[in-house]
Formats: sequence, structure tokens, C-alpha cells
Amino acid sequence: MRCRSTAAAAMLAAIMLASAATPFAQEYPARPIRIVVPFTPGGGTDLLARLLSQRFYEAFGQVATVENRPGAGGNIGAELVIRSPADGYTLLMSTASMAVNVSLYPKLPFDARRDLIPIVQVASAPIVLCVHPSVPARSVKELVALSKTRKEGLNFGSNGTGTTSHLAGVMLQQVAGLQLTHIPFKGASAAMISLVGGEVDVGLPAVISGRPNIAGGKLRGLAVTTKRRSSVLPDLPTLDSMYPGFDIDNWFALFAPAGAPQVVVTRIHAEVVKSLQHADMKAFMTREGAEPVGNTPAEFAAFFRAEIEKYAKIVKISGAKPDT
Repeated sequence: MRCRSTAAAAMLAAIMLASAATPFAQEYPARPIRIVVPFTPGGGTDLLARLLSQRFYEAFGQVATVENRPGAGGNIGAELVIRSPADGYTLLMSTASMAVNVSLYPKLPFDARRDLIPIVQVASAPIVLCVHPSVPARSVKELVALSKTRKEGLNFGSNGTGTTSHLAGVMLQQVAGLQLTHIPFKGASAAMISLVGGEVDVGLPAVISGRPNIAGGKLRGLAVTTKRRSSVLPDLPTLDSMYPGFDIDNWFALFAPAGAPQVVVTRIHAEVVKSLQHADMKAFMTREGAEPVGNTPAEFAAFFRAEIEKYAKIVKISGAKPDT
């Protein structure tokens, strides 16, 4: 009799759980959604989040606000999301910095692998290897050879210690034997000004800032860092074609706090994928030199784990420490 009672109780619990999940999925969202961007307003991550917020409003009939919480390489905003209720109403729009920070900041009060649910990789944007026109190198091969003729190599400006632009340079040093003296700047704008001004020889800016300067003759592009060619700089080869396995990607992605209902994650994912076909999103991708992705949560989770492992090795080689 006890076995029958236990089985009946278990079945009743399962039915109640299923019946509760369905209305929850149907009513979500019942109030405004908050998308936290862990960087300052005006950057690519912020602009993409605002485009998504508009798509969410049109699809869900609820306001989706964007809240900028910059600091500590994106960790302040990430922690805010992680500490929020896991109900799908607070989301994180971030970048490859989430994978880098796992190793760059060894004493974080959270673990991104455990405390965040990867919902979807929204877009992928390459970095472009550039030189100032005064540098007598028109290919990666020539750049490597030139660097070896100088006692301290060539000056290399990055967006800051531990950024993807810095780590891409470290990886290039390892695989190509390129001799570089690293000069970190406080942000992409400062690094670009110094590169265009000829204060540094080599830079690895995002395509959005590199492309207009290449087109204007202020910089010379040599290659892109992703495994595929850039749609806006199609003549540039990939570093992977010269050094197999080279792949540094300035990606954008959406996360939820661990514990968020699967039905909600599925619904958000579906809406993001749908939004990638919208004219505004396509215009953003073209302007940023980005490519839409829209992979599944499982695919993005696997990609995120692989990115963490990749950057752990590069951070260790670089000896990078967080900027203070």
C-alpha cells in the first residue's frame, strides 16, 4: 500500500509541475525585462542590447530596459545579474570578456561557468591585424620578418591588458614568432588614436574601427583573426590560413542567471534568433562588420567552455593581470 501511495504522490507532483510550467511559459514576460550591459553606453554591446530590447518589446508587449553597469572588465555587471532572481527578467548582454575574465580575475566572487546560463551567441565580429602605413610590411610574413630585425621588435598597442586585442597579439607572438613590445592603452579609442598617429607600429582593433581607417589609407590591414574572412574586408586573409587553429573572436552573447526556467530560456532564445532577420539587426551587423550566429543554448554553452579553456592558456602565457 505504501508503494502505491508513494508512486501516486510522485505522479501527482509531476503533473502539478508540468501544469505549473506551461502557464509560466505562456505568461512570460508579465513585467518589464532588464538587460544589463557591463560596459559604458555607445559601444557595440550597448547598441546591440538596445536593438534587442526593441525587438523584445514588439514581440512580448513588455518594456525591455537596458542598464549599463561598467567596471572591472565587465565583472560588475555580470555579478549584478548573477545576484538577481533567476526568473528570466534580468539578462546579461556581454562579450568574449566573460571567457577571458575567468582566468584574468582569479578571485572573482562568482563562477561564470556555474552561475550563468548561456542563452545564445548573438553575433561574431573579427579583429583585424593592422599596421601604420609607415611600417614597411604588406603581409603577415613580411611583418614577422621585419619584427625580427629590430632589437625590441615592433611596438604593439592594445585596448588594455587582458583584452582580446592584447591576447590576440600574445597568441600571434606564440604561433608566428612575431616580436612585439606591448603597450596597453585605456580603451579602444586611445589605442586607435595612437595607432593612426604612428605612435605604435601594430594594432588589433575591432573591424568597426579598423575598416574606415583602412579604407581612408590611415592604416594597412594585413589579416583578420577569425577562421572566416570578414564580409566587410573580404580581401584580407585569415590568420588561421597561415597558422591553423588561430581564432580570436569579438563575440556578443546573452546570458541568464543560473536557475532561470528552461521554458523562459527557450522563449528568449527563439526571439533572439527571430530578431536576427530584422532589418535593424542586419544593418547593425553590416556596420559592425559582424556576422549573426543564433546558435542553440547547448551549442553556445559548449562554445563558451571552449573559449574559457582557450583564453586560460593565453592569459597564462601573457602573464596578464587586471588593470587597476
